[in-house]
Amino acid sequence: MEASPAPGALDQIQKHSRKWLRERFPLGEELKTYSWAKLKADFLAGSTVSLVSIPQAIGFALIAGLPPLMVIMSVVVGGFVCALFSSSRHLVFGPTNSISIILAATLYSLSGGSLTPADLALVLALLIGVFQVVAGLAQMGKLTQFISRSVIIAYGTGIGLLLVAGQVPHLLGLAAGHGSFFEALVGAFTHIVHFQFNPFPICMGVLTLLLFWAIEHFLPKLPAELIGLIVLSLFTQHFNLQELGIRTIGDEGALAAALPSFMGMPFGGSEWAVVPPLMSAALAIAILGMLEAVSISKTLASQSGQRLDTNQELVAMGSANIANSFFGAMPGSASFARSAANLHSGARTQVSALLSSLIVLGALFFVAPLINFIPVPALAAHLIRIGLKMINREQIRISWHSTRSDAIVFAVTLCATFFLKLDTAIYVGVGVSLALFLRKASAPSLVEYGFNEQGQLAEIDENQTRGNSAISIVHVEGELFFGAADLFQEQVRLLADDDGIKIVILRMKNARHLDATSVMSLLQLHDYLSKTGRHLLISGINPDVERVLRKSGARKQIGADNIFPAEANLTMSTKRALLRASQLLQQVGSAPSAGVRIFYDRNRENSTGAESPTPIRRGDHDKPGDYQI
Repeated sequence: MEASPAPGALDQIQKHSRKWLRERFPLGEELKTYSWAKLKADFLAGSTVSLVSIPQAIGFALIAGLPPLMVIMSVVVGGFVCALFSSSRHLVFGPTNSISIILAATLYSLSGGSLTPADLALVLALLIGVFQVVAGLAQMGKLTQFISRSVIIAYGTGIGLLLVAGQVPHLLGLAAGHGSFFEALVGAFTHIVHFQFNPFPICMGVLTLLLFWAIEHFLPKLPAELIGLIVLSLFTQHFNLQELGIRTIGDEGALAAALPSFMGMPFGGSEWAVVPPLMSAALAIAILGMLEAVSISKTLASQSGQRLDTNQELVAMGSANIANSFFGAMPGSASFARSAANLHSGARTQVSALLSSLIVLGALFFVAPLINFIPVPALAAHLIRIGLKMINREQIRISWHSTRSDAIVFAVTLCATFFLKLDTAIYVGVGVSLALFLRKASAPSLVEYGFNEQGQLAEIDENQTRGNSAISIVHVEGELFFGAADLFQEQVRLLADDDGIKIVILRMKNARHLDATSVMSLLQLHDYLSKTGRHLLISGINPDVERVLRKSGARKQIGADNIFPAEANLTMSTKRALLRASQLLQQVGSAPSAGVRIFYDRNRENSTGAESPTPIRRGDHDKPGDYQI
């Protein structure tokens, strides 16, 4: 017989199971204290969000080149599933500008195969969902904080400009073309110069913008886009605008109301070959979706005071995209516009997003006939407004003027969105931001300090005659990871090339994050000094650095007598190192009272600005008496 688990073990299993269930289904905790007042607030907020969702979804269908029903089902199915698992009370899932544009570019690049664009969109939704669920379960939500905000701002700006450029042909009554940002603008400009365009769609677009402005100005409490598009739809229904060359949504693909239906896996065994080409785009969209979800949920939480689980947000997003794939809907992401509307409309729990999806589904049966009569130029004007709103001038100003690194990252990412594939552009932006950070973190610079006539530490001018100092103290500041190790070793060796220096003391109380590369650099420096009859001492190391030196064997090679851990008295370890240096000098017959030269990080002295360490002020140093033995 198999032994049954002990009662204590069963209690632990049940405890962890309940904790896991609470983490994966946060809505369950909200429902325990749910009330009629919360339901009323959630219903009103959900109704408001649904009014915004329908016109946006139709616009995204025009961008992605997919049937409108696929896009609306992303609002219904994906929004419902995401709300079930989301830890944010206000996050709303669905199709977005960025996802629609990347999806359109991806579908166009893979057109002509065995799968239709709709089938490819479903495969992408499945791959994106799997990536996001795995990332959430692997606790990778916090990795998003290592992606520069300048990348996201530039990428969003590029997406907004691409959205505007992509709608210009619709506004001119031309067939929508595919190509880069500049190709779209040059093509539109060419048609305008040669008067090869239809003026009536332009008039319809201008009329749409004026109508939106009038509703916002005179009826600010009403949703301008929804009311404006319904008015234009009724107008088109009673007047045949096709004779003027103005197309409608029905011409692009008629929308028919339908309930979500389970479609199963989006591909069979014969279509597996399409997966590898989609992996790069799926990963890029998954990363972008994760960034959007985390940044939006954190922004809303800061306003509502809610605590979030960023990893659970990834699980919720991934689950929603997988559900979209199985129910025939396009992939989606977190929507800032709809999420913000949800918060400001008074939503109390995730139930508001659930109700919003159900209201959109119900409204679909009433407004589907009207949607088919919406003029395409009117929808293009609506999308141009959305694209221009994505260009946040204040955030661009901050990114451009804060630091040179931020400006470079912004410019490179923005250009990449214009000239490269959109999934490649986000990788380029992230790569450049990390490369500049590593460059900044791995460029140590040392400046020599010595005791002046007043007995204070002061910088030694390059033209100033140096004393014949036998002991050199090198202050090590910051990160000593692999990127900084070689430069650090090279600069210390340059200082140690002075034949008058017999002992180099590395004062490492502020050094952090040693790794294998930096340990090897220390050992190479030790060997170099040993071969020339000199010594390397290390003082002030913290427990983490000491552990790395001990486990790597470097402590044994350098010698335990030559390494001095940090003590409560901050200068004591350096005093002990100087005492050891005095003993070593006596052994080789040098005067124990030889002078001391001390080096500090040049960046701390000369640099200013947000990306530099705090500068050292005159007199803000250890006093000579601190090192007296």
